[in-house]
Amino acid sequence: MTARFGAGIWHFASYVDRYATDGYAEPIGMLEMIDRAGEVGDLSVVDLNYPFPGCDAPLSEVQARLAKNNLSVIGITPEMYTRRFSRGAFTNPDPGVRRAAHDLITEAAGVVRELGASYVKLWPGQDGWDYPFQVDHRKLWQMSMDGVANLASENPDLKFVIEYKPREPRVHMSYDSVSRTLLALEKINLPNIGILLDFGHALYGGESPADSAQLAIDYGRLFGMDVNDNMRSWDDDMIAGSVHPMELFEFFYVLAKNKWDGVWQLDQFPFREDTVGAAKQAIRFLRRVEKGLERLDFDAMQAAQDAQDAVTATRLASDALFGDLAN
Repeated sequence: MTARFGAGIWHFASYVDRYATDGYAEPIGMLEMIDRAGEVGDLSVVDLNYPFPGCDAPLSEVQARLAKNNLSVIGITPEMYTRRFSRGAFTNPDPGVRRAAHDLITEAAGVVRELGASYVKLWPGQDGWDYPFQVDHRKLWQMSMDGVANLASENPDLKFVIEYKPREPRVHMSYDSVSRTLLALEKINLPNIGILLDFGHALYGGESPADSAQLAIDYGRLFGMDVNDNMRSWDDDMIAGSVHPMELFEFFYVLAKNKWDGVWQLDQFPFREDTVGAAKQAIRFLRRVEKGLERLDFDAMQAAQDAQDAVTATRLASDALFGDLAN
């Protein structure tokens, strides 16, 4: 197995929050972010926001900058979660805003075709609710499904992936878990819609990322994944492997066991850290995961799991990932 690594281009941006509202570093545009991604050296693909942040250059110039850095594009993420859509994109009470979201994503689909990318990534962060009694739950859920279904029906040649998350920016997001997202996909019943499973979102939602991956694979819906880490109480988007290395290893074990062959993609927000350095450290750990999977005795692990033998399974995993103390 030889892993391919990617990253969301936002990994290389500058960041703001409600305390550092003027940012933790000087703002930069898409072209400079691409250059930073190129500095990592191990990245082969990136996921780009649309519209391209801080960049009014034509698409041809973006393509040239990608080529200069030996990068291709895996996905386009339309910004359907910004101020314009603060009351929702698919679930906005204003049909005009819902139409604007649809049009924006349709434009993004055109960029996917132009760049030969793999999918349109939907992160409907503003779709949901904040207060009890605020919404009619049946209608809101139907709008959530209709928004995705209409786009997938109109663009049968493209893949659409939904990145679920429990909350933020809405107090409760419509697509909040692997199970709820799979329920929607089963009901929509179109082959070109799947899940992009964010390891940190699964942790934050109280899921086992490995179990979530297995569920999505069993339903044929795992189209992509992001890795990062957090303290479980928030979507911290920390360096992959820095907090939950064993759960990350189990996540990749499940992918390998099922022969899932996709890009190992970073979705990290290094607010105060050097963005290139944070990416390099994450990939360094993921290389360890890759080596660990090569060392792991899959048959012995299966036997331990069939016996539900936690001690043996933990020993096999830790020795493979960190090295046998006897050697």
